[in-house]
Amino acid sequence: MIRSYSAEFVYFSLRQAWACLFAALMLLGLILTRDSSLLPAISRSDLLFLYAIGIQGLLIVCRMEHRREIGMIVVFHILATLMEWFKTSPAIGSWHYPADGSIFRVLGVPLYAGFLYSAVGSYIARAWRLLDFRFTNYPPVMATLVLAAIAYLNFFTHHFIYDMRWILIAASLVLFGRCQVHFRTGRQHRRMPIVLGFFLVAFVIWIAENIGTYAKAWAYPNQETNWELVHWGKCTAWYLLMMLSFVLVSLINRKSLRS
Repeated sequence: MIRSYSAEFVYFSLRQAWACLFAALMLLGLILTRDSSLLPAISRSDLLFLYAIGIQGLLIVCRMEHRREIGMIVVFHILATLMEWFKTSPAIGSWHYPADGSIFRVLGVPLYAGFLYSAVGSYIARAWRLLDFRFTNYPPVMATLVLAAIAYLNFFTHHFIYDMRWILIAASLVLFGRCQVHFRTGRQHRRMPIVLGFFLVAFVIWIAENIGTYAKAWAYPNQETNWELVHWGKCTAWYLLMMLSFVLVSLINRKSLRS
C-alpha cells in the first residue's frame, strides 16, 4: 500500500514539475540576472525577453506545447500586457519595473513581463494534458466566461469603484463548488475540489512573486527602500487570475469538461 502511494506521488510530482517547466525557467532567469552588473552589454529586461522567446521557441520546436496551446498563450500575453500598462501607469502606480534602458519595452513595461503571466497559462495547459484532467459537475461554460470576464475587468475598475474581489471569489465558490477535477497518478485517477486547486496554485504564484520581487525584477511601493514579503492578501488577486486562466484554457479542452 505504501509503495503504491509512493509511486503515485512520484508520478504526480514529476508530471507537475514537467508542466511547470516554462514557469520554472522564467523564475530561474529572474534569479540568475538579479545582479545586473554581471550581465553582458545588454539590459536585463532585453536579455530576459530574448530568453523567454528562446524558451518558448524551444518548446514549440520540441513539440512540448501544442498549436492550440500556443494560441492561448498569445492571448494570455496580450491580456497581461494590457493590464501591466494600466497598473504601472503614473496615475495608478501599483508596481514598477526598474528603468534599465531596455529596447523591448512599451509604455514603461518590459515585454518579458507578459511571459510571466502566460507562464501560468502554459502550466495549466500542460498539466491538463499531462495529468489527463477530467471533471464532474463542471458549471455551464458561459457562466464561467462571464465570471472570468468580470474578474479581469475588476483588476482595472477596482481603482475607481468598489473592489468586487471578495464577491467574485464567493461567486466562484458557488459556481465551481460542486466541481471535482480528476487527474491521473499513474494507473489511478484521483480527484479533488477544483476550487482547492485554484487556492493551492494561487499560493504557489504568491511564493513565485516574492522570489521575483526579491530578484528585483519589479517592486511594489512598500519595497522601494528595503525588500519585504508581498502582503498575503495578494493571494486573492492570484486566485482570481488562476480562475481566469483556467477558464481561458478550458476553451481549448471542451471535450474533457463533460462528465
